[in-house]
Amino acid sequence: MLNKYPLWKTLMVLFIVSIGALYALPNLYPNDPAVQVAGLRGVEVNSTMLDSVRADLSKENIKYSKIALEKGQILIRFFDPDQQIHARDLLLAKYKKDYSIALNLTPAIPQWLASIGGSPMKLGLDLSGGVSFLMEVNMKAAIEKAHQAMVGDFRQDLRNEKIRYRSVKEFSAIDKADGVKIIFRKPEDLTAAYALLKKRYRGYEFIENENQLSLLVRMTEQKLKETREYALQQNITIIRNRVNELGVAEPLVQRQGKKHIVIELPGVQDTAKAKEILNATATIEFKMIDQDGDLGNALKGRVPASSQLLYDRSGKPMLVKKRIMLTGDHIIDANSGFDEYSRPQVNISLDSAGGSKFSNATKNNIGKLMATIFIEYKATDKKDAEGNLVFEKHEEIISAATIQARLGNKFRITGSGTVQEAHNLALLLRAGALIAPISIVEERTVGPTLGAENVKLGFQAIMMGFGLVVIFMLVYYRAFGVVANIALMANLVLIVGIMSMIPGATLTLPGMAGIVLTVGMAVDANVLIFERIREEIREGKTIQQSIHHGYEAAMSTIFDANITTLIAAIILFSIGAGPVKGFAITLSIGILTSMFTAVVGTRTIVNIVWGGKSLKKLSI
Repeated sequence: MLNKYPLWKTLMVLFIVSIGALYALPNLYPNDPAVQVAGLRGVEVNSTMLDSVRADLSKENIKYSKIALEKGQILIRFFDPDQQIHARDLLLAKYKKDYSIALNLTPAIPQWLASIGGSPMKLGLDLSGGVSFLMEVNMKAAIEKAHQAMVGDFRQDLRNEKIRYRSVKEFSAIDKADGVKIIFRKPEDLTAAYALLKKRYRGYEFIENENQLSLLVRMTEQKLKETREYALQQNITIIRNRVNELGVAEPLVQRQGKKHIVIELPGVQDTAKAKEILNATATIEFKMIDQDGDLGNALKGRVPASSQLLYDRSGKPMLVKKRIMLTGDHIIDANSGFDEYSRPQVNISLDSAGGSKFSNATKNNIGKLMATIFIEYKATDKKDAEGNLVFEKHEEIISAATIQARLGNKFRITGSGTVQEAHNLALLLRAGALIAPISIVEERTVGPTLGAENVKLGFQAIMMGFGLVVIFMLVYYRAFGVVANIALMANLVLIVGIMSMIPGATLTLPGMAGIVLTVGMAVDANVLIFERIREEIREGKTIQQSIHHGYEAAMSTIFDANITTLIAAIILFSIGAGPVKGFAITLSIGILTSMFTAVVGTRTIVNIVWGGKSLKKLSI
């Protein structure tokens, strides 16, 4: 029988549209103004802290709709922004030292919908409001850090080969590139070191000075370029990881030029907190604890030349060797777990270079204490001679553990405290160490009001385009126009549902333009099909034959027209950035959904209403 779908196919179409509608549903719920409380530098957020925050809010008579401990953070939802701001100021004054207090907007979707993964579309900076930063990587600091690594590597290599030297230190030249200068005791030591290091290290320039018994090592231009590129790419990756891991926002992070990074944080209202997180250039270092030094003398100011005095989170002082065993640059993964005695521990994985370096550094220190040091570089208002921001260095011991065996690519840290503290330590290690300090050179804020205005205007554009198309289809194609309009509505629902389901998809103002364009393009397929049905009727074929041939004959034209547009959209998404990507993703999704609703969807409705019947007239 012509124009009749089997029951399973009809149910499949209804199921797909229903799933799309279900996951589009969260977008009907508004966002609640909220305050998020998270621990800094491994500080635990627990039920005790939750009770303390609840008591503080009650004392100040601040009304909130809900407060809960979620994923190791406290989330407080409010009825209006005024209460949100009041609560933020109160908590910031009391808990600023150990906790991050940030404003955000939290979806107010029902629990049953959230339990199946339902969430609203992520809105871009231009729609939700938020903050955008242009950040500059301090390449001078990146090169200096590379020189420091060279000093440590050269010392280790020379010791392993038993080549004696007087000193290995960084060398600064006024008219030439900086480097590392090694001074030897004997000419044969200079010759042996030259042969060893030149063979082992590629991309470096080696200059011997036999009169001074010195060897100067500089990076070549190609090596300097690679170092700067690595610093930029690594910082981009780590900034993205850090912001994601700490739950501040879904960031857009991308490079701009040779030393700049663009960061967009949609929905973030607290720009001061965003700057604090992004400016805190953190790193991890592993050093041996000086168990032979006199801590009492160190506290009086007499610190051994080879050691330094540091403190842990509780304020306990420790003497730590200055020599760096390993930096966080080599950490590729870290996660918390338990040892054989069910004590919290942190499991760490290193890259091959880090594993080799750590193995050599720990083989003679089994049974001794090793410190894990968290280091932050915070920007000041001062600038150096080259115009770069001056950063202050803050060091804190976050773990002190005994080395139980020679360590390699994989090892564990125990004695890090509670389960939550072990989890937080793993988070800090996994989030990574920035290769070089970064500074904000430009800041742009889009207020929630402006974002809401953009949403309103974009929604009006979509509805206006939708309304005009609906009117045209009703007037021109009558009953079949109603079918096309139903399919058009289903298409919009599917676009919103799919955008909500895709984790990385973000709706921007250009993305809304893509939806408006899709609304116009979606009925193209129906126009082709309906005109072909009209043509078949004029040629004297029966109604059922006309419907059947109309859909079959128009398919190849519809497919060709849409596939070429889809290819163009994919190219835009691949090579574009920011607004271009936003436009391309909604256009691509719209093309795919419109082909489904305009062809399969309308055919299903037509088959249900008119299929298999003896008709003498068709309302088209």
